[in-house]
Amino acid sequence: MSKYRKLSHVVYRCDYHIVFVPKYRFRILTGAVGELVERDIRVLSEWRDVAVWELSVQPDHVHLVCSIPPKVSVSQFMGLLKGKLAIKVFKSYPKLRQKPYWGNHFWARGYFVSTVGVDEEMIRRYVRYQEERERQTERQRKSYDLFGDSTNQ
Repeated sequence: MSKYRKLSHVVYRCDYHIVFVPKYRFRILTGAVGELVERDIRVLSEWRDVAVWELSVQPDHVHLVCSIPPKVSVSQFMGLLKGKLAIKVFKSYPKLRQKPYWGNHFWARGYFVSTVGVDEEMIRRYVRYQEERERQTERQRKSYDLFGDSTNQ
């Protein structure tokens, strides 16, 4: 799906699957509203250096698979996304604000987030391999140590 990404002092792969819904899960994300939400998610994501791998705007929810850099927390990104999107939707479609059930809140309070990463078993094998490799390197270093107990460790 995705490769490792780089910033000036970090190489990372922080992929997430995020799902969020409009308030009361109203089926409002259709037509022009859905297109506006999709376009603005891509713009806001690019603004915060978030790579969007998959995006699906359904009538009553949004699925987003993305890579968020370590300098941005998931909650910061979701706060920015939901806040800016709500402002834009209400500004573009003022009739939505008039309905009494919105109360100036377009999105439901919470969201679902899950990490998307490499297989857990593969990571465990890699860690075990690294541990064994470190032991081999340590044994080789000791066998080449001519002075016994070296002072430059």
